[in-house]
Amino acid sequence: MNPEKTDQYMKDHFVDNPYLAHETRIKKIIDETAHVKTFVMENIDGQYNPAFDFIPGQFAIWSLPGIGEAPFSYSCHGDSENKEMQFTIHKIGSVTSAIFKYQVGDIVEIRGPYGNGFPMDSLIDKDLIFIMGGIGAAPLRGVLHHVLEFSESYGNICVLHGAKTPQDMVFKEEFLGLAGHETVRCLLTVDNIPEDDSWEHSVGVVTDLFNQNRYDDIDPSKTIAMICGPPIMYKFVIMELEKLNIPQDQILMTLERRMKCGIGKCGHCAIDGEYACTDGPVFNYWDAKSTKEMI
Repeated sequence: MNPEKTDQYMKDHFVDNPYLAHETRIKKIIDETAHVKTFVMENIDGQYNPAFDFIPGQFAIWSLPGIGEAPFSYSCHGDSENKEMQFTIHKIGSVTSAIFKYQVGDIVEIRGPYGNGFPMDSLIDKDLIFIMGGIGAAPLRGVLHHVLEFSESYGNICVLHGAKTPQDMVFKEEFLGLAGHETVRCLLTVDNIPEDDSWEHSVGVVTDLFNQNRYDDIDPSKTIAMICGPPIMYKFVIMELEKLNIPQDQILMTLERRMKCGIGKCGHCAIDGEYACTDGPVFNYWDAKSTKEMI
């Protein structure tokens, strides 16, 4: 069977199997912080891998035989032709600790993509506000990369990014460069600065950045805000967005901390009748505001 027929056979027989993991090779490992790494994955030649056909906001599940499984958001924008994907992973448990032992060239079993991503078509011609905290920068980074690549299709772009310390800021150099961008408003802040650090940006929580940004040229009716970060951040960020009169259905957020199986069967991610893995992980505030996640 020639490669084209083999690829089509794999699509026809396996793409609809949500349980099937596919082998993926680690192409590169980037140390983001002391406890966060970005794993750049590449397809294995001759094999069809549906996990590469994703959109920003979706996630995939890494399967480690004998250890367990864990879901991770894609941290770059989808490009099935490029056959590369990235996951930015925080070392916090047994599965992630095992992942951190992997080296370039190792093979990982990945299944996905799962969930509903960001409605990319709905963002076109809109003013966009990105609010991210900590590892929450990862899911939004994919959207931001896409928007920056096709910036002529969007209105004003504002990025508010917070971390505990400069050393804890994921994609630090990338965002420091964006802070000097001519057309993008990128404001950075950290909770604390070590005495020997040369941090030149703001100090405080991410909501403090709302007071530093100019919103006089942003039309709330055509503005979409996207949030991802620690749960405690959401309530206070939404309060700031409501002051700007941004409609609740134009505030998008990711709710992904409870996911386990990825296909709505285990019930771990159920939130008041909704499943974060199948109905989300991207929700708008109008749909999510009554859930326990927002209390």
